Amino acid sequence: MSKNAVKSVVNAIQKFYPTKLADKTWDNTGLLVDASSEHISQTLKILLTIDLTQSVADEAIKSKANFILAYHPFIFRGLKSITPQDPQQKSLIKLIQNNISVYCPHTAVDSAKGGVNDFLADGIVGELKELSRETIQPDATEDGCGMGRLVQLKEPTTLKKLVENSKISLNLNHVQVAKGSNSENLKSIAICAGSGGGVFKGVNADLFYTGELSHHEALYLKEIGSSIIACSHSNTERAFLKVIKQQLQTELPNTDIIISETDKDPYETW
Repeated sequence: MSKNAVKSVVNAIQKFYPTKLADKTWDNTGLLVDASSEHISQTLKILLTIDLTQSVADEAIKSKANFILAYHPFIFRGLKSITPQDPQQKSLIKLIQNNISVYCPHTAVDSAKGGVNDFLADGIVGELKELSRETIQPDATEDGCGMGRLVQLKEPTTLKKLVENSKISLNLNHVQVAKGSNSENLKSIAICAGSGGGVFKGVNADLFYTGELSHHEALYLKEIGSSIIACSHSNTERAFLKVIKQQLQTELPNTDIIISETDKDPYETW
């Protein structure tokens, strides 16, 4: 894959999810693997995934993809050595050997207006009427961006209805639910993709909607009377890949863009 091709994909991603929106205090976003070469001319093919596991790396190679957008950072902490004994690094070696570049946008997608948190808000509200929507942790410079969303409904609804909406929007058969003391009269919904505990601190809402919470975080929210819908971390993010595909397709109309078939949350409900 040529350097210009890599640059064109990076520019397309950053048009929607600029790195300035990411939380750089801890996150590792951007082009984490640049396997481009001036001597390689290939048809551009992009694979979208939430997690870049060994199965996804093998899928990319098999499908002849030469660029991966992995929502979660594939390289998170500094590497002091690279060895195939580490499963993540084994995939890294394979990707470089096969000239596959990797970009990870992560919290830039969380923060962006119209990003994954707005997608979650749209999905759980569904056909219900929305009174207001605000960002829980607003970005300092970009209006409408930031971490988490707090939605106020025009009319109260039930926990059962919001569970139904969440399952439909995320294409899930099961979610975890903590039933609060006022589960038949919910009007405010706090939303955070992935792990919501840090974003939810100090927030008052009838319902907290996220991927996961620690035991004590969930216990506290239930004790104060709030309800919880937890869908497993990556399940709150995976359905959004179809939106990213549509966005990138508008910028790269002649590019083959596919969503991983092997990427899935590590937890299953038996």
